[in-house]
Amino acid sequence: MLIAISILVLAYLIMGKDVKPLIERVKGINLRRKMNTLWDRLRPWALKAGRVASRPLLTFYYVMEAKETSTLDKVLIYGAIAYTIVPTDLLPRAVFKFLGVLDDGVAVLYVYRKIKEHITPEIEAKVEDTLNEWFGVEYEIVEG
Repeated sequence: MLIAISILVLAYLIMGKDVKPLIERVKGINLRRKMNTLWDRLRPWALKAGRVASRPLLTFYYVMEAKETSTLDKVLIYGAIAYTIVPTDLLPRAVFKFLGVLDDGVAVLYVYRKIKEHITPEIEAKVEDTLNEWFGVEYEIVEG
């Protein structure tokens, strides 16, 4: 249910509609437990999608984990991550090719713009640590 409500909140906000009634429906849901379930689905998706595609979703996840993140932002983040990693889409990739990928990108970009002020150096460090754990350490070649 949270996935459906989160994606609906995301769509409503993109269209400029009121989301307060939807947010009220989320208040009784244990977001911590749902976040753990989302984490369990994020890693297998990330290992298939690669390091670059995984970075924004991991960033979202760690922002969602922060205590100071509002319920609305948590729901938006949850919706963006779920919409990206769940195989069902409004515009299926198999049918709409590029548009099927573009809708995921629009969701991620919209949420990034809404939560970017919550991305701290600590969150960026957690993201890099997780990416290094999952994909190995990236080394930068310095020419000199």
